[in-house]
Amino acid sequence: MRDLAIVARVLGMLLCIFSAGLLLPLAISIAWNDGLWRIYAFSGLTIAAVGGGLWWWLRRQSRDLLPRHGVILATLSWVMLPLAAALPLWLALTFVGHMLTFTHVYFEAVSALTTTGATVIRGVDLLPLSLNVWRTFLQWIGGMGILIMAMAVLPMLGVGGSQLFRAEAAGPIKDAKLTPRITETANGMWGVYVAISSACALAFWAGGMRPMDALMHTFATMSLGGLSSHDAGFAWFHSPLLEAIAAVFMVLASCNFTLYFVALRRRKWRGLWRDPEARATVGVLLGAGLLVSFILWAKGVYAPLQALRYGMFHTVSVATTTGFASVDYPHWPVFVPVFLLLLSGVATSAGSTGGGIKMVRMLILVKQARRELTRLVHPHAAQPVVLGGSVVDNRMIFSVLAFMLVYGATVFVLCMALLLADVEPLTAFSMVVSSVNCTGTGPGALGVGVGYGQLTDFQIWVCTLGMLLGRLEILSFIALLSPAFWRR
Repeated sequence: MRDLAIVARVLGMLLCIFSAGLLLPLAISIAWNDGLWRIYAFSGLTIAAVGGGLWWWLRRQSRDLLPRHGVILATLSWVMLPLAAALPLWLALTFVGHMLTFTHVYFEAVSALTTTGATVIRGVDLLPLSLNVWRTFLQWIGGMGILIMAMAVLPMLGVGGSQLFRAEAAGPIKDAKLTPRITETANGMWGVYVAISSACALAFWAGGMRPMDALMHTFATMSLGGLSSHDAGFAWFHSPLLEAIAAVFMVLASCNFTLYFVALRRRKWRGLWRDPEARATVGVLLGAGLLVSFILWAKGVYAPLQALRYGMFHTVSVATTTGFASVDYPHWPVFVPVFLLLLSGVATSAGSTGGGIKMVRMLILVKQARRELTRLVHPHAAQPVVLGGSVVDNRMIFSVLAFMLVYGATVFVLCMALLLADVEPLTAFSMVVSSVNCTGTGPGALGVGVGYGQLTDFQIWVCTLGMLLGRLEILSFIALLSPAFWRR
């Protein structure tokens, strides 16, 4: 119970920090006079009051965070913060006539914060501007992670951030410090995130988007979330230029943001391309895009230039877990959408805003498989797994193998749950993989523009669980279920 009290105190601080995000839709609501400003003000004050009350009640629980506290806090945050995000969403949607259940509103909030980009709302073009800004802004907050943002603040309040960083950072490599102080690391990563996001917004605006569309689609692009302010999604713009701009920034967001931070800090940009994970990520995206474009041309779906345009854009979009679509790609030759869905699990880097398995894990698995094949021929050869000039510790390899086992088991169990609910097999597989990889769309009955609102409550909760597990990278949640985790 004392562990939970320590975590609840920090969670109260996080809620206070999170409530400040409502200042953006509040300002837009006042500027556009859409009548929702009271809802944002009430929601922000309520969330801040709950968070502040929780912190004040447990203010004497001021011990440093231990590794187990970081795991508990990361899990509770990604369960509780969507509740906070859902409050203004629910009130505002009710105000404009969308009578959604708690299940649907919580799903929408989880989808946004985990950068999945799936939605249960129809008619988003008709929603007030401030509400669409809130929906898309949640993706941007969740993209880099509200917990990493909090790392810059918590040390000032007497709470260490290193355990929180280890619990929240994506991928198997979590202990390398970029700066002597974790606060500098958090500030640096968010500084890079804001800088590239600003460049993206300006590029969208220069490419022909209206300013607010540019802002909202920047949130969706840089977070690799994909929620749009239009029902038609990116197809609403009908612009090859905007698709090209989006593809460039999606590729940038799919790479490790710490690489940009280190390059800026040391002023050595060559290090970006020397990173094996970055090279593999960009190479896979370009190679897969060319393959998909060739298939679309060879199958007679599009002319050569159109095949290259749609093939590259949708490959980058789906593989980076963004989920933007300018055409109904799930109805392309079946190989393509299934290939893109599977690619969404591996084509983003650790330290990016994307979901899935992460490229670094796949590189370690490939190198480990190569080592085992060599051992069949030369059983006594010493051949360590080397990545980026450094030997990968066997503990990290075992961690990757354990993650892959749990990942596969999670997909299997959730698929069986949807099959039990009478979902068609391909649709069930697509829904689960899209949820766990935080992609949002895929082949099957739920194609582009269909939405998740037609699902039953049970099916929606299965997808919600998949999104949360994917954002937590599964192992953090599974650890909480282990009796050894709670043992002194």
